[in-house]
Amino acid sequence: MVVYGLFAASVLVGFTGLVGVIIAHLKLKEAQGTIFESHLRWLIRTFWISFAVFLIGVLLSFVGIGLLVILAAAIWVIYRVVIGFLKLNDGKAIDDPARLF
Repeated sequence: MVVYGLFAASVLVGFTGLVGVIIAHLKLKEAQGTIFESHLRWLIRTFWISFAVFLIGVLLSFVGIGLLVILAAAIWVIYRVVIGFLKLNDGKAIDDPARLF
């Protein structure tokens, strides 16, 4: 739940996502074979994809559409954090951590 909180905060304070992904990577081996493994994989994937899209958004800001790309990435992160947190709160694993939605 801490990592989900760090990811949620990263929408407003970007560096907390970095702290969250480091924790997720460190805890992944320990969580192997549990429902937490799927959540950590979900969060790790969320971070790296959103980071890449954010960088693309920064580059596209020079042509005027970068802010829209960054906003879309933020909305996607919020979606994944909410879905993941609700599943974790219900004691369920993420069905397919590799899916985008």
